[in-house]
Amino acid sequence: MSRPPLPPFTAETAAQKARLAEDAWNSRDPQRVAQAYTIDSRWRNRAEFIVGRDQIEAFLGRKWSHELDYRLIKELWAFRENRIAVRFAYEWRDESGAWFRAYGNENWEFDEHGLMRLRIASINDLPIAAVDRKFLWPLGRRPDEHPGLTDLGL
Repeated sequence: MSRPPLPPFTAETAAQKARLAEDAWNSRDPQRVAQAYTIDSRWRNRAEFIVGRDQIEAFLGRKWSHELDYRLIKELWAFRENRIAVRFAYEWRDESGAWFRAYGNENWEFDEHGLMRLRIASINDLPIAAVDRKFLWPLGRRPDEHPGLTDLGL
């Protein structure tokens, strides 16, 4: 299975890879998202260590059952050969209606087929008031005309 764009990345293909990842995560479909990773992909997500697509799917199912109305923006930070670094922010609410914005960085490493074999994520959550939300598009893919992180001052 191949997941273009493939390494080695250029500025254009690295940015495209980041946007494709953003689009998949905004679908909130664990199976769809997991297909972008190798069978034995390794993750560090906050303090959780995950190995393989089955664990990725299970993790994402738990995540999106807790993080409601999830909307994410990823922005390319750096790239080289088969590695990409992104920064991101996402907004979500919990079951009580409290809103949060999570900020973080991810380091990605890809195999020759464009599948991610390593994902290292550092994430911090900040409680926000509903009036301070910035990610207001309908659930799903962020519209092309919606500002990115830099344009939003994040």
